Amino acid sequence: MSSKGGGTALTRRNYRLASDTDKPRATGIVNEKLLSDYLHHVFPSSTNQGPALASLRKPLGFQDLGAHLERLLSEGEPAEQSRDEAVEGRLGPQPVVLDHTSGFEGLLFVDDDLLGVIGHSNFSSIRATTCVYKGKWAYEVLISSQGLMQIGWCTLNCRFNQEEGVGDTPDSYAYDGNRVRKWNVTTTNYGKSWAAGDIVSCLIDLDEGTITFCLNGQSLGTAFTNIKTGPGVAYFPAISLSFKESVAFNFGSRPLRYPSSDTGYLPLQNPPTSDLLKAHKLLGFIKNVLSTAIDTQEERLVEKDFASWRLHGEPTILITLAHIFNHFAPLMCKVYLVEDVLMNFLLGILEGGGSVDEHPLIQQLLDLFWLLMEDYEVSECLKQLMMSLLRAYRFSPIIPDLGFQIHYLRLTTAVLNHEKSRKYLLNNKVTFDVLRSVVFFYIKTPLRVKEAGLEELIPTTWWPTHFDKEGKDEREPSDESADERLRRRAYERGCQRLKKRIEVVEELQVQILKLLLNNKDKTTGEASRYIFLNKFRKFLQENASNRGHPTALCPPEYMVCFLHRLITAVRMSWDEGRRQSCTSSEDAYVPPQLFYNGKVDYFDLQRLGGLLSHLKKTLKDDLASKANIIIDPAEIQASSMDDLDEDEESGAAQRPFGAAAKVKVRTLAVEHRTEDDIEGSHGNDGLLLGRPLEEPEQPIADKSLLEIVDGIVMMYNLSVHQQLGKMVVVSDDVHEYAVALKDTEEKIARCPAKRADILDELQKSQKVFSEKLNHLSRRLAWINATIYSKEKMLDVYWLLCVCIHTIEHADNTGSLFAFAPEFYLNVAMNAYSALKNYFSPANCMDELPGYEETLTQLAAILAKHFADPRIVGTDIKDSLMQALASYVCYPQSLRAVERIPEEQRVAMMRNLLAPYEQRPWAQTNWILVRLWRGCGFGYRYTRLPHLLKTKPEDANLPSLQKPCPSLLLQRHMAELLSVDKEMAASFLNSVLNQLNWAFSEFIGMIQEIQQAAERPERNFVDTRQLKVCATCFDLSVSLLRVLEMTVTLVPEIFLDWTRPSAELLLRRLAQLLNQVLNRVTAEKNLFDRVVNLRLPGLESVDHYPILVAVTGILVRVLVDGDRQG
Repeated sequence: MSSKGGGTALTRRNYRLASDTDKPRATGIVNEKLLSDYLHHVFPSSTNQGPALASLRKPLGFQDLGAHLERLLSEGEPAEQSRDEAVEGRLGPQPVVLDHTSGFEGLLFVDDDLLGVIGHSNFSSIRATTCVYKGKWAYEVLISSQGLMQIGWCTLNCRFNQEEGVGDTPDSYAYDGNRVRKWNVTTTNYGKSWAAGDIVSCLIDLDEGTITFCLNGQSLGTAFTNIKTGPGVAYFPAISLSFKESVAFNFGSRPLRYPSSDTGYLPLQNPPTSDLLKAHKLLGFIKNVLSTAIDTQEERLVEKDFASWRLHGEPTILITLAHIFNHFAPLMCKVYLVEDVLMNFLLGILEGGGSVDEHPLIQQLLDLFWLLMEDYEVSECLKQLMMSLLRAYRFSPIIPDLGFQIHYLRLTTAVLNHEKSRKYLLNNKVTFDVLRSVVFFYIKTPLRVKEAGLEELIPTTWWPTHFDKEGKDEREPSDESADERLRRRAYERGCQRLKKRIEVVEELQVQILKLLLNNKDKTTGEASRYIFLNKFRKFLQENASNRGHPTALCPPEYMVCFLHRLITAVRMSWDEGRRQSCTSSEDAYVPPQLFYNGKVDYFDLQRLGGLLSHLKKTLKDDLASKANIIIDPAEIQASSMDDLDEDEESGAAQRPFGAAAKVKVRTLAVEHRTEDDIEGSHGNDGLLLGRPLEEPEQPIADKSLLEIVDGIVMMYNLSVHQQLGKMVVVSDDVHEYAVALKDTEEKIARCPAKRADILDELQKSQKVFSEKLNHLSRRLAWINATIYSKEKMLDVYWLLCVCIHTIEHADNTGSLFAFAPEFYLNVAMNAYSALKNYFSPANCMDELPGYEETLTQLAAILAKHFADPRIVGTDIKDSLMQALASYVCYPQSLRAVERIPEEQRVAMMRNLLAPYEQRPWAQTNWILVRLWRGCGFGYRYTRLPHLLKTKPEDANLPSLQKPCPSLLLQRHMAELLSVDKEMAASFLNSVLNQLNWAFSEFIGMIQEIQQAAERPERNFVDTRQLKVCATCFDLSVSLLRVLEMTVTLVPEIFLDWTRPSAELLLRRLAQLLNQVLNRVTAEKNLFDRVVNLRLPGLESVDHYPILVAVTGILVRVLVDGDRQG
């Protein structure tokens, strides 16, 4: 592209000397001879043969430089005619893009550049705009998701539909790395499985009639031969992809990542050869300027290392650079040149190693860009550079030292170190929205262990071989052999080496976030942190609503990595910016006023007390008295029940309590908030407006950090917890294969010598299991280092503590607690569950700092809030109940419940003993049963005894938790029931009512099951019916156990005749027990027949569980009845 002159619409900063009158002034900077030598040195002519001819060459000054530069750039440039000639063998427009007008089938989302595509229907297909009929051609596909896709070539005659895509019709050919197959009407195994972040190269040789595919530059072999060629046959690049799968194509608009030009394959789109040549020449001139200094004292040129170059503002050098940038700037707006020329040059500067700060040249060059390029040019250049870095980082293969990832992250850090560039990128809607930048914080998990070099890094593999009776692996088995110990330690050393390499990448990612969280860079406008915060909130909104465009949803695996890096960066910023009076990040929490002052948008997320509009109406007086916030009556009227999708921030009018006039507060859209709106200024509390008396006057940290912490909690709730649960599958697979391998080895040892055929099969199985375990144990090492490491565990633990402290502070505000979002309670419960189930046994929870105290705080929250009238959501109430039920199952967490203050323990037991009518009672009943298990008659078993006797092969069915009764809580229950006679009577009547219902339902069910089983034409029973039947039986048993618990702890309820309800309760109890015994113990009765059917799903239904419960009650009544005379 030739330089634009001053007459064009977009004028360029022009540093050329306007006329000869300027000449003496300019050449006065350095003398004419020195300037000529300098310019000849910077812009060497190809005809210059060396110093010998220096005296013969024509003097060069700034006034001649433009023409000289034009001449140098035009040398070697291809003729205009040959440049535009169509290449033989290819038909179609340039640039090559996806045909979004006529070449598609099904629903698809196509990116603005017409190169990226997302499937939005069952099986959508699309082809490119250009086809080939002769020669050797290639294009690349960047795999963004690893699901079902068929990628390849098709002719114009191919007709696709929602069931058939590329490769399913005669003249189309495809590779499918999801199912590891190739397709051309029929299908056979081919290639390797692909993963998100891989690059597939599609090569077609129309001279030989072959199609080949490569994965990350490695050929998968020739896929198809003798493909149809000849007149009228031309092949288009094409893809078919299922719902939500996404890829991006590179037909040659950017340099191919794995070019095959050495084997004669050309990209479908011509590279900009002429511009490339110019850009490389101009870059050479820039390097010459950087490596040459002018010594005006001795009037000579001095060679120097360009890494130490500084922009000192010498006129000679600046004018020289201005001439170069006149041509260089327009070229740097083109993506191909930015990626091929500029990015590689900048990466080369950082190649020397050392920290990014040791390479100030990149900062100097960026200063130069902003000085000598038009704003629109520098912004386009930075945008393309960042997008190229992002693509390069995301689609780089994993190698043992993670060299590629480190390389690109270092350059990203260097660019973001430059304040003006960072602010521009943060403000740019396209480039640095949080969704795209999240890619930089992700470390992908290699699917193919060998290619990732994990075999060299972890040469010795190990997996658990010792299992306890529960089938769980023992952490440090006592009978581990010396050989096993050596293997385990070698494996752990390999894991440690891997972890150190991953930590290097993680540190760079945290460094990038630290730059984005900088709140001191205010010289060029708003500080980075506030721009980032507004973008971050928008990102959360798009992911929370789930109504966004599918491209706006962040994949959960990215979210996990982003969460951990953000926690690290926020905690560092929190502790660095901490003043003496502020809280350390260890004790961080989110102040409750954020939940009700309307300054932070929680989108449509549920509050503990229900809808926000409802809360504003019902709690307006409390807001006024406790938080000095007055709600405008007009707003209450506006938020009527038919307008539930209101913007939650809208129109809160607030004033200091007791002031005469209302003060309207600006409530702005997220992206328009400024630093003052967030941090506040004189007399304005910013985000912390409406401080309740319980909260400290001094903010505990920068208010912007508080909002980011709030966002982190929301992120964990959105998708991080589910993803943590998903990744445990690999560890489960290792466990299953290890059990299978051990079993196979035991069978080999027992196999008789004469059965060589069986032995051969067993040895084949042994080999398959060993190979699979070698692969999985290395993959598990990677997952443990990136997702389940000790550091990540501490992050989740910190999040748990933040939620606990936040809930405690919100609880102190009384009725205003209803404004707190539900997700805080959800995250507290889920984070505890993740620590307990996902991170163990690799890391022990007991080693976490202050773990016992945290456990007690969480127990207090569950005990207090499971029956809190301020909480209205049924889902959150159920979750709290389930969490409490799980808590009392395990000795460690049960002890935590026993450690909470006595007043709270008694209140919890009182709530559990509330009558069962008009509330979900099954969960509270299970909680009471769990407090009793281990104390009842014949109630210490961990597996149902009848199963061990009749079906020993089912002994590996899930076992019950070991009994851990709580005598302390039993005592509280006894005291409550003996003191409060009315409560005791209503509680027991409700238990007896539910038992009557549950047992009657059970009997009705087994009658239906028996009838269905006896019918000759239908010998199966609906599994759902069986499940309901088993549940009714289990409920009956648990209700009997609660009765046994009551009779044992407080016998006087039934036996003390001075109590008005005693005789009635005893009579009801006797009738029910009589009914149960009649139904269960009669010979060859209905119950017997159904038990003997041994139907799958009814394993728990047997005489034993129900009869021991009944016996326990009868024994206690008889013993205590005798005692009471």
